[in-house]
Amino acid sequence: MGGGRTRLLVILCCATSYACAGDAHLRSPWDLHPITPVDAEYRCPNVPALPQDFATNSYYSDPHHSIIDPILKKKYEDSVAGIDDFSRDVVKAADAFQTSGNRSAAHCVDFLLRNAARQKALAGTMEGHQAVYVQGWNLGAWSVAYLKVRNSGAFKDEDGREIAEWLKKLAHANREYYDLKTRHGGPSDAHNNHLYWAGFAIAAAAIASDDRGLFRWGLDAYKEGAHDIAKDGTLPMEMDRGQMALHYHLYALAPLIMIAEFADANGIDLYSEHGFSIKRLVARCVAALEDPSFFQQHTGVQQVTTPEIAAWEISWAQPYTRRFPDAKISELMSKAPRLNYTMLGGLPPP
Repeated sequence: MGGGRTRLLVILCCATSYACAGDAHLRSPWDLHPITPVDAEYRCPNVPALPQDFATNSYYSDPHHSIIDPILKKKYEDSVAGIDDFSRDVVKAADAFQTSGNRSAAHCVDFLLRNAARQKALAGTMEGHQAVYVQGWNLGAWSVAYLKVRNSGAFKDEDGREIAEWLKKLAHANREYYDLKTRHGGPSDAHNNHLYWAGFAIAAAAIASDDRGLFRWGLDAYKEGAHDIAKDGTLPMEMDRGQMALHYHLYALAPLIMIAEFADANGIDLYSEHGFSIKRLVARCVAALEDPSFFQQHTGVQQVTTPEIAAWEISWAQPYTRRFPDAKISELMSKAPRLNYTMLGGLPPP
């Protein structure tokens, strides 16, 4: 068999199985754009006490999970305040390194995550589904922050291993929640936007820990999402969210794009999955950012919208338009005051 034909078969094998024997370590999109470190000051905050076990509450008061109970929402926000503040600090430092090469900022990420790992933050018992969501959202933020600085030279090998093993443990715990729900069957949060966010977080942690089993799980979450997208670009389970249907379509889109970017960094094309169905979801969401009437007509209720385009609604557009240029999407992105969303790990891939 000729060498060219052999190489083609190997490529096809890799694309199908997500990995081949002897492959290099898993890569992130940030690995493809090396940063030159520079010496500069960076004020790193102290590490707060972070919980190992965690319990919190949902804050919706109706069966569609669309109407927020303000008392429950305040209780939830109070419960996650310390964790959210920590994640913002980690992500801010990681983005400072990415945007300026600030070596001290990279050292700050090392310091913060290493201390969180030693506290076994969120690695214990998660009481209730909302606690699992919080675990997953923060796992994604912490993993991406780590990926943004892991090649900065700021980490000792043993520090990097300690952080990666902690992230891997969180990923396995988060995955088990969705695997258990899937085994029980039927519609659930194991088949809607929560699965996609878990896929994003677990894929990021998989790259950090070089775990191909976890990476495949994250990519499979994208594949399920791609097959969930209807011909009209909607996600059926998110259409059942009443006044929050548009909100949750946008919220589902962001992690899907990020998973596709993780896959692409490793030579795997997910964008074409299910006939490029992600493009239909993008088109539906973009149209609704300008005119939400489609969602109002199909849900029968006026949609909850933001007064200006928020980072979580549009930051996915930066990597997406690099692959699929679109003047309208770029225009909407330019209207956003910022593109850094903490639960996506801050600024999107360049």
